[in-house]
Amino acid sequence: MTDQKIARFWEKYIRKLECCNIKSSALRWHVKHAERYIKMNEAVRLTQHTQQHVEDYLKQQSQNPRIQDWQHQQIIRSLRVLFKDLLELDWAKSFPWDERIHEAKGLSVEHATIAREGIGNIKKQLQNKVYNSKSLLAKVIKQYPKHIERTIIEIRMRQYSIRTEKSYTEWLARFINFNDMKDPATISPSCIGRYLEHLVVNRNVSSSTQSQALNALVFFYKQVLGKEIEDVGVFRHSKKPRKLPVVLSREEVSRLFASIKNKQRNLMASLLYGCGMRLMECVRLRVLDVDFAYQQILVRNTKGGKDRVVPLPTNLIEALQDQINQVKKIHTEDLDKGFGSVFLPHALARKYPNAPKEFRWQYVFPSTTIAEDIRTGEVRRHHIHESALQKHVKKAALQADIIKRVNCHTLRHSFATHLLESGYDIRTVQELLGHADVSTTMIYTHVLNKPGVAVTSPLDMLPVTE
Repeated sequence: MTDQKIARFWEKYIRKLECCNIKSSALRWHVKHAERYIKMNEAVRLTQHTQQHVEDYLKQQSQNPRIQDWQHQQIIRSLRVLFKDLLELDWAKSFPWDERIHEAKGLSVEHATIAREGIGNIKKQLQNKVYNSKSLLAKVIKQYPKHIERTIIEIRMRQYSIRTEKSYTEWLARFINFNDMKDPATISPSCIGRYLEHLVVNRNVSSSTQSQALNALVFFYKQVLGKEIEDVGVFRHSKKPRKLPVVLSREEVSRLFASIKNKQRNLMASLLYGCGMRLMECVRLRVLDVDFAYQQILVRNTKGGKDRVVPLPTNLIEALQDQINQVKKIHTEDLDKGFGSVFLPHALARKYPNAPKEFRWQYVFPSTTIAEDIRTGEVRRHHIHESALQKHVKKAALQADIIKRVNCHTLRHSFATHLLESGYDIRTVQELLGHADVSTTMIYTHVLNKPGVAVTSPLDMLPVTE
């Protein structure tokens, strides 16, 4: 190919990039990614490249810990434009580009799985939040570091989740801002009511959001400042509407699964429905948690920090064994390249220093890429990002022509409802779902309690007239 033809080729490629809404500032990087790919496979004419060439290249790039997830996504987009939009190759039209882009999304340092990893100490963490953010929380940390630090310490002493920690500190920051950045230690707890009413009247928040704010502020005054709260002031309660969960029929569940063509995503969705798992419980599942002998799955560290056991559906045994065999293959390749480590909570990592590289601790659904933690320098293969499954389920529901609002949690709702329909008692369902209070499980009994639905409509009782 002459220099002139090469120049025309890249001009066409750039025009295609622009048509695909690639930002002008990122155009040159997409060109560089395409150039690197072509150079790596220059022995084969570009029009003769197959899906396998792209698969092999993406796999090679995914094993480079220096490539961040957004860069890996950029590589995939550059190849999609090259083969699908510019060269218009047949295989590229059916290649799952969007799925690969979603799969390449890694866990950020703020992700719930690893947010507390490699922090060193809380003071250092708070300093990083101030330096790296312009948020309201960063502003409050700068002015009242002791309050935020003590709140986090009290939360972690009680083994509350990282999401609770994030929520409580943010509510405290909003409360302080509402009171003109005054020291909350000098503000009477009776002012809480004024803030809660502001949330309802001016911010139009839901009942659960108002309750969350109340819990956060009561926790701060009681556990951090040591003040007994007798009065939080008068405030208007947000009315909590009675909402029933969205439940799919058995026929709709079958249609949904038929629309999920990706084997791994189909397996994950099947576990949500077949075991009643929550989304994060599924993506964090490890190899040693699957017990084929007793046909059960141990769900670790669920809501409330408890473990529970759920049955492993017979229909999923073969697919789950195949998935674990794939994980074994990936783990062996990672070890050969000097990687193969996985995240473990601090206590476990200290007690079993070799465990992070053991196969049994690997995630059943690992990420397609390995990543370097910018805080610690550790190179690990985390679990896939939960958004990959969320988007897949929503897309499959649309393809299956299911009009109901479907997400991953809908499958858990359907699990509970279908068990009750089949005659299982409420306590058994409560245990399988991991609910601390049976009243939470009682919401699913609406399927057994349909006096209004069982009534024959008067419209159906009208005499037939010719």
